[in-house]
Amino acid sequence: MRIHIQIKLFATFLDKLPADADHFPVRTGMTVVKLMDLIGIDPKEAKLVFINGRKAEPTATLREGDRIGLFPPVGGG
Repeated sequence: MRIHIQIKLFATFLDKLPADADHFPVRTGMTVVKLMDLIGIDPKEAKLVFINGRKAEPTATLREGDRIGLFPPVGGG
């Protein structure tokens, strides 16, 4: 069975954003880690994970309509 989520990527992850990111199909029971693997992001590179605007663990299971935000480490000075 499939559900649909929305994917938001930031900074250096932007080049991994799928064309259908606003209505991205995934299998029921998929975790954020599996999603990252699917779209080509090394889970070790994701510094922050948000689901529906709240900080989440990469092991969280995705649900229909979730909005996923993934942030790489951000440098600065």
